[in-house]
Amino acid sequence: MTQTKRPRGRPKSQFTESSAGTMQSLDRALGVLTTVARQEGVNLTDLSLSLGIPTATTHRILTTLQKRDFVRFDEERQDWTIGIEAYRTGVAYLKRTNLSDAGRPVMRRLMEQTGETANLAVPDGAEVVFIGQVETGNPIRAFFPPGSRTPMHASGTGKAILAALPEDRRLSLLKGAGLQGFTENTHVTPRALFEDLEQTAARGWSFDRNERYEGMSCIGAAIFNDRGEPCAGVSISGPSSRFSDARLPEFGRAVAQAAAQITHLIAGQGRDHAS
Repeated sequence: MTQTKRPRGRPKSQFTESSAGTMQSLDRALGVLTTVARQEGVNLTDLSLSLGIPTATTHRILTTLQKRDFVRFDEERQDWTIGIEAYRTGVAYLKRTNLSDAGRPVMRRLMEQTGETANLAVPDGAEVVFIGQVETGNPIRAFFPPGSRTPMHASGTGKAILAALPEDRRLSLLKGAGLQGFTENTHVTPRALFEDLEQTAARGWSFDRNERYEGMSCIGAAIFNDRGEPCAGVSISGPSSRFSDARLPEFGRAVAQAAAQITHLIAGQGRDHAS
C-alpha cells in the first residue's frame, strides 16, 4: 500500500524557527538601542513597558549591549544611557557621507552672517535628526544636541525637506506619522501644512514660527544629493523676537544659499533658490 504524502503547510525554507527567533532577538535589541538613544536616561521598568518586552528580556539585551559599549548604566541614577560605541558607529556614518565635514564651514559663515545658531539635520522617517550645530554668541539661543529629533511637520528643516519630496513620498511619510500638535501654531491639518509646503517650495526656504517651541523660530532649506534628492537640511534658529518680518527675506536667502553651497560640496551641483 502506497502511503500518500501529506501536503506541506508552507514551502521548505533555508530559515528555521531557530533562525527566525535569532532575527527577532536582533530586532528587539535594535529597538532597545534606538529607544535608549532617543532619551537622556531611561530606567529598566520604563524601557520595558514602552517597548512591550518583558523586564528580564530587556535587562539581558541591555547587559549584552553594555558589554559592547553600546549602552552604559549609571549606578547613581540607576538608568541607562547611550554608550561610546554607538557614537563611533554614528561618526562612521557621518564620515561616509562627508556631510558634516562639508557643512561645518558653511554653517559657521551662516551663523556669522545672520547672528543666529546654524543647524544641520538629516531625515529619518518622518523625523529629522540633528547632526551638527554652530552656536551663536548671543546669550539667548537655540540648542539641539547631536542626535536629538523632531517631527518634520513641526521643524523648519523638516518642512524644507518635505517640500522638496515627491508628493507620494510626502503623503506616505505623513500618513504613517500623523500631525502631532506641540503649540497653538503647529500645523495639525493636512491643508494647513500643504499650503505652507507650497510656499516653501516656491521661495526655496521654510519658516517655523513657534510651531515646535513657544518663542522659538527657525528658517530651513533642503540639501540635495547627487541624484537631486533631498538628503539633509540646514537651518538657523533662535528667539522669535529676532525673526522679525522685515528680516525674514534676508534670513531666507542666506539659508537657501548655504544649502546650495553644501549641495555643491557633497554632490557637485547646486540648486538656485536664493533669489
